[in-house]
Amino acid sequence: MSFSKPESATVHRHHDVVIIGAGAGGIATASSLLKRQGDLDIAVIDPRETHDYQPGWTMVGGGVFSAESTRRTAESVIPKSCSWYQASAKFVQPNTQTVLLSDGNSVGYSRLVIAPGLVLNWGAIEGLEDTLGQHGVTSNYRYDLAPYTWSLVQELEKGNAVFVQPPMPIKCAGAPQKAMYLSADHWRRNHRLDSIKVSYRSAGKVLFGVEDYVPELQRYIDLYGIDLCFDERLLSVDGPNRIARFLKTTAQEQRQIEVPFDMLHVVPPQCAPSFIEQSGLANPEGWLDLDSETLQHKRFPTIFGLGDASGTPNSKTMAAVRKQAPVVAQNLVNSLHDRPLTAAYLGYGSCPLTVERGRIVLAEFGYGGTLQPSFPKWINDGTKATRMAWFLKAKQLPWLYWNGMLKGREWMAKPAIREA
Repeated sequence: MSFSKPESATVHRHHDVVIIGAGAGGIATASSLLKRQGDLDIAVIDPRETHDYQPGWTMVGGGVFSAESTRRTAESVIPKSCSWYQASAKFVQPNTQTVLLSDGNSVGYSRLVIAPGLVLNWGAIEGLEDTLGQHGVTSNYRYDLAPYTWSLVQELEKGNAVFVQPPMPIKCAGAPQKAMYLSADHWRRNHRLDSIKVSYRSAGKVLFGVEDYVPELQRYIDLYGIDLCFDERLLSVDGPNRIARFLKTTAQEQRQIEVPFDMLHVVPPQCAPSFIEQSGLANPEGWLDLDSETLQHKRFPTIFGLGDASGTPNSKTMAAVRKQAPVVAQNLVNSLHDRPLTAAYLGYGSCPLTVERGRIVLAEFGYGGTLQPSFPKWINDGTKATRMAWFLKAKQLPWLYWNGMLKGREWMAKPAIREA
């Protein structure tokens, strides 16, 4: 692997493929590209020293995984033949096929893959940044806070536990529920649940966006005695006084309410990185403007994208990226050789809902909420909580991530073929 160091003068290098982002989408795509054409000159742009298995953070917050098991060095996962620019992408010039970097350098490309992930807007909630990690305020959306979630769960013996769901879209839309179910299950097993009032306060209107999974989730809501509160958007957090303020919307009015808490699990609003809109690559909502099937940019054919920053109407999950990366790789290679784009992404996403320690509702669905189960019902019924799905989440998926997906091994992820 070659490393690019900042220099005083602007350096312009050209690569066959430039990938913005060394997360799940960027690394899986780089590896899948090299599986198809090993002589490609690929560059990866990302300033981070580490690479995280983010789906594991729910399990860290539930006391199942250690935080350390979800993190490796970026150098260890970036393919050795790739060049690594340890900087941020600041601007894309699609007409000149150039990416401007935060260190003042620029990089040219024949094809560009945009997979930077999304931005967690902690500052959108007044007072939140000042109190995260203390006063009972936590979030499994940060590596350093997921262990604090587990500490709070273990320590809480009575009081109010509040779990917040922000406006969509967010990555892993089921994550706020996952944290809530695992916490409530721990309190139930330790005979504390009767002394703890658990509430789920969502800016949305439904428990889960795909109706087929709601009955089983509602069964666990009833089991744990959770108070469901919809149309409530978190506005501010007063950590020292342990008060959360929400905007409550009803058919008649909007009003602010104050909710006391002893434990508060927060998920912030989320958006695409600003360079996407500033570079003229965004849809009206600010997300990367991609064809939902080919994952090619709608206006700039030398640009492809995947992952959480994309404007495709799928669930923003690692499982979606697992299916997207082979599609991008196949279509990009075809594009380089002036061949038709033959691979199709059908909107697959998966949300393993950890309804209790030892059982998971494995929600798998595509565009429009169409169910896309990986297994026949006699092996695993995804609409029910099963031990098999827990085993998959707790034991198999982390290994498959590090040793399969990031290595370009497309197990159960071969692209669908586009209809002519």
